[in-house]
Amino acid sequence: MRTMTLDDVPAGLRLCRLSGWNQVADDWTTFLQFSPDACRVAESGGEVVGTVATLRFAEAFSWIAMILVDPAVRGRGIGTELIREALEILRNEKCVRLDATEAGARIYRGEGFEEEYRLNRMVTKTRTTPAWIDDGSCTPTRQDDLEEIFDLDTKVFGADRSRLLLSFLARAPEYAWVARTGPALQGYVFGRHGYHHEHVGPLTATSELTALNLLSRCLIQQPACSFLIDTSDAWSGSLQTAGFELERPLIRMYRGSRIRPVSETYQFGIAGPEFG
Repeated sequence: MRTMTLDDVPAGLRLCRLSGWNQVADDWTTFLQFSPDACRVAESGGEVVGTVATLRFAEAFSWIAMILVDPAVRGRGIGTELIREALEILRNEKCVRLDATEAGARIYRGEGFEEEYRLNRMVTKTRTTPAWIDDGSCTPTRQDDLEEIFDLDTKVFGADRSRLLLSFLARAPEYAWVARTGPALQGYVFGRHGYHHEHVGPLTATSELTALNLLSRCLIQQPACSFLIDTSDAWSGSLQTAGFELERPLIRMYRGSRIRPVSETYQFGIAGPEFG
């Protein structure tokens, strides 16, 4: 086990492809820029066979992600050791969170994690323009919008992640939109490019209609691409009627003191299992 560096990004991408994950090089680079000493690789025979990444969101909580193990060496306990390595890195944090698959959740429970709530990964299988189109309330995100976005996002997410949102804006400005009624901010969305699908999220809105408007603005930017969004059970049904299909369920989990954001009901799409 050793600290991950930028030179390991190709190895991390190799494991992503072997596991069918959607991340690209920019995702790995983000982890290494934000947590340069807090990501790890596991090596065997001089080859990287496992990874884990961590992110600290100030004093609120920390995040574990990108636990990947080469299929050729699974079943040897490498994944468990990577989890424990991440927990050792974050040993002084009051709360650690992650998003897990059903299979992964069994392992995390053994390490003291508890379930917060359920999520669903929804994917567009058909490449068609959505029937529900923005009613005109959405505009591209501007510099003047950011302070309000960051304020609302902290209430919804439970921590300041403005630096992460700025990185999403720089990577895919075409997916950054805000919705307003007059001067009042009603929601925002960010997105990023992926290997298999374009990724929408986070998506925050004060109503389902606003959320649909924001989502539609992203989808019509790239009508030839498929998209994914990780959302709550409550909104999954609406997305299915809009052409999305369930790919897999996810479980948000925590260890330590549970975080209860004051405006979590406004969360229609998370940033993704890797970023929270």
